[in-house]
Amino acid sequence: MMRSLFSGVAGLKTHQTRMDVIGNNISNVNTTAYKASSMVFSELISQTIQRASGPNAATGTGGINARQIGLGVQTGAINVNITTQGAAQSTGNPFDIMLSGSSLFIVSNGSENFFTRDGSFYVDAAGNLAMTSNGYNVMGWGVDKETQKIKQDTVTALRIMSEANMTYPPEATSRAYVSGIIDKHNADVTSEAGKAINLNFFDALGYSYTAKLVIKQSADDSSYSVELSKILDSEGNEVDISGVDMAELFGANTSQAINTSVKLDDSAYTWDGKVLKTSSEPSETVCDLAVAFGADAEAAKTAQDNLAKAYGYEGSTEKFFNLTVSTEGTTYTVRQLFENQNSGTEPNFGTLTAEQMDGDVTNFSLEAFDTTGRNFAGVNLVYDGDNGKFVGVNGVPTMKNASLRLSALGGNFSDIDIDFSTSSNYNNNGTCTVNATAGDLDGLGMGREPGQMSGISIQQNGMIYAAYDNGMTRLLGQIAVAEFANMSGLERVGENLYSATMNSGEFDGIGVDVTANGGKMTTGQLEMSNVDLSQEFTEMITTQRGFQANSRIITVSDTLLEELTNLKR
Repeated sequence: MMRSLFSGVAGLKTHQTRMDVIGNNISNVNTTAYKASSMVFSELISQTIQRASGPNAATGTGGINARQIGLGVQTGAINVNITTQGAAQSTGNPFDIMLSGSSLFIVSNGSENFFTRDGSFYVDAAGNLAMTSNGYNVMGWGVDKETQKIKQDTVTALRIMSEANMTYPPEATSRAYVSGIIDKHNADVTSEAGKAINLNFFDALGYSYTAKLVIKQSADDSSYSVELSKILDSEGNEVDISGVDMAELFGANTSQAINTSVKLDDSAYTWDGKVLKTSSEPSETVCDLAVAFGADAEAAKTAQDNLAKAYGYEGSTEKFFNLTVSTEGTTYTVRQLFENQNSGTEPNFGTLTAEQMDGDVTNFSLEAFDTTGRNFAGVNLVYDGDNGKFVGVNGVPTMKNASLRLSALGGNFSDIDIDFSTSSNYNNNGTCTVNATAGDLDGLGMGREPGQMSGISIQQNGMIYAAYDNGMTRLLGQIAVAEFANMSGLERVGENLYSATMNSGEFDGIGVDVTANGGKMTTGQLEMSNVDLSQEFTEMITTQRGFQANSRIITVSDTLLEELTNLKR
């Protein structure tokens, strides 16, 4: 038999194998992250007719090369072009991830790890991140419960939507700060009612409350008191704090030598000594002192409320009657003076004069009088009179904070440490911009209500974060990747998967961060196949010509054999 006949057969088989490789590439041209293969040829074997001989110096003859006849071709290698990046295909699906670089995703069927470039993932019914094609779990690293940081140990399935991750727990507000400008000419600050600011906060169960704080000018233009007025729940209902000492809740009882001018609205009211009437005609009695301090409690309350209103203390009747007046070393409350006015007992508004008052007092009559001090339960803010900067709480330079001790109320309330250092005492054309904000200047301790998961995002480094409707985020895990010394040594196992071999290097069970070698993950995109159709069609042409040529070898060899058999004719 002719050796060329078998060489042709070997050539046909090898070119057929190459055509199989090309056909597989073309059939997977739209397969996600498919990596094209290429085949190289190598000669099969050579038959030696005569071995080589060296030169003979004695006879003067030269050496002779070996005489060999090749016996065909074989498949030298089938290489996978695994390191060439495929083009990006946008999908808009946040769980579709494209890898950049030479790494591979790690997936598991529960008993064995595989590797893939196919980043088409979804979240299954158990909350696991898995491949859409076969349901294999995507592997990565979990979060350390104590540090809340990624713990890079043995890879595990990423269960990102577990029951524990679906909600974010509430937290009580523990810090706050008051910032902005307090203008000494602001009408609210200088009024008896004061400038009101609201501090919104949460308790330990996530319920929302509002603490109403009142700022008033105190002993001088650079000193202001901050008092807790009331606490409201989220529905506007007032929290009962009547049984708690206000000094225990906020600050300490502080007495300040400040003169408060109290004036009757004489355009609307007139006194006859014991009866307060409207000045308009027909005149009506709004407060009879005999009724205001009489036996009928309900009628007395109405009369006292009307009296306080006439002096600008509407809604603050008790505060009005608790104002103090000092005369010749003795202090009287406004209530005592009005009671004496009713009974004719001294001292009263008819027997005292401004000259008898202690301190810088210029007014004393039923129509206008100055009080010589006021008591409040709160803190005193002191500012530098020269530059308007904050000095400290109660004038202590090192004391920037005051505690709103809500724990005294019991229940789920927590103390709130309030920082006043960012407030100032400047001219702002009579306008105050001061306000209270939960949390410190870095946003810590602001508290929160419970949150429901509202979305999931995957960062370029593979870290997975959950977003919640209370504004919080939580780190859920990180997608790990695998890298091998010889990526081309991986073995295809179908379904876009590879497995490690002895020539690729073993997987260590831990993986690496995708950014360690300059790679990244891009969400909303998938990697396309890296098959180059123009190259595949070109190789198809050369393969076809090679197959045809080898078939001609067989045809011609057969013709020669036929001539040989015809010699006997």
